[in-house]
Amino acid sequence: MLSLKVKHLAKTRANYYCLSQSQLLCSSSSSSTLCNSYATSSSSGCGSGSFGTTTWLPTRPSTAISDLNTDLIRLRKDIMAVHLKEWFKSRHNDDVLMKQIFKILRSSINQDQDHHHHHLVDTKLSPSDDLSLSKLGLRLTEKFVLEVLRYGHRKESVLSCIKFFDWAGESGFRHTRATYNCLFNILSKEKLMSSLLAFLERLKYRNTHKVRFHDTLVMGYAVAGRPETALQEFGKMRFQGLDLDSFGYHVVLNALVEQNRFDAVEVIAKQISLRGFENEITFCVMMKSFCNQKLFDEAEAYFRELVRDEKPLSGHELGLLVHALCKSNKFERAGNLIEEFQDLSMAVLENAYGVWILDLVKAGKLDGALEFFKTKKSLDGYLPDVFRYNTLICRLLRENRLMEVYDLLTEMKEGQISPDKITMNAALCLLCKAGMVDVALDLYNSRSEFGLSPNSMAYNYLINTLCGYGSTDEAYHVLKNSIDQGYCPGRKTFSIIADALCREGNLDRMEELVSVALERNFPGGSVFSKFISAFCRAMRLEYGHKLHRELNRRNKVTTKNAYFNLIKGFIVEMQKKGRSFNGENAATLLSEMQKKGHMPTRKLFRSVIECVCGMENPEKQFQNLLEMQLSPEPIDCYIYNFLIDGAGHAQKPDLAKHVFDLMWSKGIKPNLCSDILLLQSYLRNNRIFDALNFFNDLRKRRKIGRKLYNSLITGLCKANRADIALEFMREMKENNIVPSIECYEILIQLLCSNKRYDTAVNLIIDFEKEGRQVTSFIGNILLLHSLKSQELYKTWFRLREAQDETSGSSMLGMLIGAFCGRVTVNEHVAKLEEVIEKCFPLDVYTYNMLFRRRSIDREHAIELYKRMRRKGYEPNQWTIDILQTRFPSCGWLDEVH
Repeated sequence: MLSLKVKHLAKTRANYYCLSQSQLLCSSSSSSTLCNSYATSSSSGCGSGSFGTTTWLPTRPSTAISDLNTDLIRLRKDIMAVHLKEWFKSRHNDDVLMKQIFKILRSSINQDQDHHHHHLVDTKLSPSDDLSLSKLGLRLTEKFVLEVLRYGHRKESVLSCIKFFDWAGESGFRHTRATYNCLFNILSKEKLMSSLLAFLERLKYRNTHKVRFHDTLVMGYAVAGRPETALQEFGKMRFQGLDLDSFGYHVVLNALVEQNRFDAVEVIAKQISLRGFENEITFCVMMKSFCNQKLFDEAEAYFRELVRDEKPLSGHELGLLVHALCKSNKFERAGNLIEEFQDLSMAVLENAYGVWILDLVKAGKLDGALEFFKTKKSLDGYLPDVFRYNTLICRLLRENRLMEVYDLLTEMKEGQISPDKITMNAALCLLCKAGMVDVALDLYNSRSEFGLSPNSMAYNYLINTLCGYGSTDEAYHVLKNSIDQGYCPGRKTFSIIADALCREGNLDRMEELVSVALERNFPGGSVFSKFISAFCRAMRLEYGHKLHRELNRRNKVTTKNAYFNLIKGFIVEMQKKGRSFNGENAATLLSEMQKKGHMPTRKLFRSVIECVCGMENPEKQFQNLLEMQLSPEPIDCYIYNFLIDGAGHAQKPDLAKHVFDLMWSKGIKPNLCSDILLLQSYLRNNRIFDALNFFNDLRKRRKIGRKLYNSLITGLCKANRADIALEFMREMKENNIVPSIECYEILIQLLCSNKRYDTAVNLIIDFEKEGRQVTSFIGNILLLHSLKSQELYKTWFRLREAQDETSGSSMLGMLIGAFCGRVTVNEHVAKLEEVIEKCFPLDVYTYNMLFRRRSIDREHAIELYKRMRRKGYEPNQWTIDILQTRFPSCGWLDEVH
């Protein structure tokens, strides 16, 4: 049924694109791009068979097709959902017996043996396991033993293979050179040379292996990478009148090539030829010898000679040469070689085709590989094996070319190629990428029916996709099940599901997942830190702190953000419930995070000190914090500054002075920042006399600059000491130091608040004489006090009547008069905005002043509100309160949004 449907789809593939063109594309230009791209890909798939470089290495397809991948596959969702399971269930299940065998072998391997399998441990089975294997009634032949060993190497442990090998020998099977060689190769590929050599040494002293004993030793040492020893054993054989057979000669020849002993290769190859042992294995090994030496000209000549002499070829000879050329980035030469010999039988070319496709994919030439595959499939009937299909599919998945993945899976089913686990995992990933998460989940839940074992890629895709669709519970169950199966999720996957659980506030699931993750010791601390932050936000501080301590015990560093959340959580808890241990925890964590390399902010330091000083006996608690900061190494000046700042904000200026004095006693000279912070500490707590004394002391050891003056003046203003502030401002000017804008602003604000308008206006005159423009802050202060009374206008007019009427000061005076009602403004409200802009920059506060004017009506207020929003000014709560108070008619704000 699927075959008929797919054939119909293939015939009408263009119709699918036309359908999607109208349904899924938004513009005609995109549609034409899609059609052109499809036409190009269609024609290239049925070319003349030319294999030039340009044909094999086309440019990437148009992104228009890629953009439609997901939507096109969704159109075929019914086919995917119904038939994938059917295909997977139909796959061959010949490994049932193998699974039974290795289940018994696994039960005889303890964890310590499996961990130290590189040592040759006791490989004898227990009596019960021996009996269980015997009950299977296995017919031990060379072919069957080889199948078991190869299966075990692919899917089980090396130790299981060794145990089966020994069990077979003890059960009456006489191991052949082929079975020995198979085991030797397994140990060699796993780089377990010490075990292989120990096995050979043990073999010398066992009397049970008598058949061609010397042959076995020679082959074993050759495979183990000990060609000298192998040749010595071979010499002993020849001395005794014995000789290797064809199999043995070829094992030695191949091992010598692998070890790059090319001098000996020629000698053994000549012996093989003299004895008449030369066959397709010889040709492959000699081709490998040429390729390993990068003698490509000689390799090509050798292969041409084999073809000319009609030697029996296995099909691997050309594949070896093609692969070697690709490894040396000689793709054009390799392609020309395939084209030259394309008239050979498919049995000879099949391996070379597969090698060529794989090498193109590995080199990132995916489009060239696909074009070659399609061409050879249509012209020569070439059908790759499942491994080649999987390679193409996985690479296409990485590039999100989902339609082509779908097509390849369809071809595999039509070609009756049995899917393996990689194929099934790729199909699962395809469903996730195509947005068919329900089908993917159903496939996953049915995995036991056809032996699907999701790999890390499939688990990651499924979990991430479920989280993306908001199915956090299903994602959690998949993750939990994967962990139970021994799969360790990647950091990104674990982080994604952690984010989803934290976002949903699912604390129970979080606790459960944390327990499972800690039990299996994964992944990194950064993911656990997300859980810590989530528990803190939910005020589950005890559990968050417990998890943090567990991470410390495992030498995993909690992130800076998690530390911040823990500390802030304990501070809030302290403020709400007054539990002293919360303040102690906050102080301890602050010192701990510094030792871990995380630098706290001044604000965090300030919050912790305020918390500590809010406890009973604050002096003692502060001293404890100070001692933690000083241990085990002396601290830098900026940490002392943080402590001074924190003590000042905690209304403990004496503690700030204690830290300041401690700096001197430790041999650390306070910097300018230290002086400013202690000065601000006194001023903030209204210790004016101490502040002035300290300022006078500073004159003795440093030149008083602008920053110190500014700090003193702003601090005095905040303490409502305008006269002293004015005195120091005059002193600044006498010392040729220009006060900052902030000094002027805060002093003018204080003077206006105290209704000392004469001094305030004179300050503004002085400010303008310095060439400065009135700031938004100063302008808004003037407008605010104009709304309250007419006194400011009178003062302004009296002090500035001699000013030029066209000056900016004259316009500012007019504004003050307009806001206090002394100057009648008949113009539109927009004109008033223009006048303000000429005097100082507008901000939200300025608009709020305009809304508060008595003369503004509802219509003008709405117009002003609209214009304010158009100019990018976002109304604040004060804006809304003013408008709702002035114009209480219901729903008027909705009209202007």
